[in-house]
Amino acid sequence: MTDSPRTGLSTQASLDKLVSLMSLEPLEETLFRGQSQDLGFPQLYGGQVLGQALAAASMTVPTDRQPHSQHGYFLRPGDPHRPVVYQVDKVRDGGSFTTRRVTAIQKGRPIFFCSASFQTPEPNPLTHHSPMPDVPTAEALLASGKAQHSRFPGHPIEFVYLSRSDARQAPAHQQLWFRLAGQLAEEPALHRHLLAYVSDFNLLTTGLLPHRVDYKDPRLQIASLDHALWLHQDVRLDEWLLYTTDSPWTGGARGLARGQIYHHQGQLVASTAQEGLMRLHDAPVR
Repeated sequence: MTDSPRTGLSTQASLDKLVSLMSLEPLEETLFRGQSQDLGFPQLYGGQVLGQALAAASMTVPTDRQPHSQHGYFLRPGDPHRPVVYQVDKVRDGGSFTTRRVTAIQKGRPIFFCSASFQTPEPNPLTHHSPMPDVPTAEALLASGKAQHSRFPGHPIEFVYLSRSDARQAPAHQQLWFRLAGQLAEEPALHRHLLAYVSDFNLLTTGLLPHRVDYKDPRLQIASLDHALWLHQDVRLDEWLLYTTDSPWTGGARGLARGQIYHHQGQLVASTAQEGLMRLHDAPVR
């Protein structure tokens, strides 16, 4: 078992810490509190409120209904050193679908809100999905040394990036494998919440690739404005998943990105979309 950079925590300990982040404290019937983590960003990582908001909504829904979509807006930068309170509104409880609205609050002001929809699972013969791209497995890439392998400092998530273009005008798309290193419990709801958490990584920055601008560039002002997640089927986050992303448009200090997440055996398990602020200044702003 390896140590996690910067914190000295073992891989499993850092994963357990992330799992505890998805465990919310009930304050009232529809009011919950979640702790925060500092990933070294100027503001609270957006994936944290995505995952925690989905967890809060799920705590007010019967266990036989599963989330299939989440649509949210980021309103203000969050503080990574303060807890977040989640207010859940029970919008609708229908025959097959349940809808919840969740507002994330810090310092008495909303920093994020979303709608989440849940459905009772049902069989249907109308089934198809787009095929997974034909790419080498994460294990093959790691063995060959032909891919960039990285771990986020102090964090259990690991990424394996497929080769990126060295062309002057790089395409606005990328492919990468990811997983949470360590072992997770057999709790499907936990894996859904963690998928929402991870889905914010590497998405918006796809729009920077054609411009050869790194997300760490001090002249860059970048932040998520909204985020959409569609959950197609359950999946384990401690197994390799392929994230394919593309950015069809940037302009007006904004960028749009889309993503598809595949299980390593080929099934499409989730789809994402996000628009964000992408403003490049002449001088450093951070």
